[in-house]
Amino acid sequence: MKVHAKYLLLIAAAVWFIAGVNILRLGVLAAVAGDAQPWLLIIGIPVVFLLFHMMFSKLVGKHADRIRSYGENKMHVLRFFDVKGYIIMAIMMGGGIGLRAAGIVPGWFVAFFYTGLGAALALAGVGFLIHYLKRGGEIVCPVTKKRRLA
Repeated sequence: MKVHAKYLLLIAAAVWFIAGVNILRLGVLAAVAGDAQPWLLIIGIPVVFLLFHMMFSKLVGKHADRIRSYGENKMHVLRFFDVKGYIIMAIMMGGGIGLRAAGIVPGWFVAFFYTGLGAALALAGVGFLIHYLKRGGEIVCPVTKKRRLA
């Protein structure tokens, strides 16, 4: 199960985008169910999005740099994350699923938090796609205005 290292950027793009859309869907369903006040959605979603986008944009750059460092080698398909990335992902997914399944997290929280988080994750997936498409070019984050080489 090895692929050329450059395709790990596409795999990362798909994984992050699909995860983001799924989490975004849960948030939107909770919002449509009327579990949150409109003011909470209007304020909460952008705040959560911006906080996670700032964190994820750094991770996208870091992982893209690591993946590009593999050169033209063939790598295992799961090497789009490093060990630390998989641990963080397992904790976040396990925590979110566990808290929701236990009924600890109320619907109003899911409505704004998951919507903002899901949008940021999906945008991170787009970020990986941009890194793949603009190899060697310059990328400018539209939110933070930070520049980096693709």
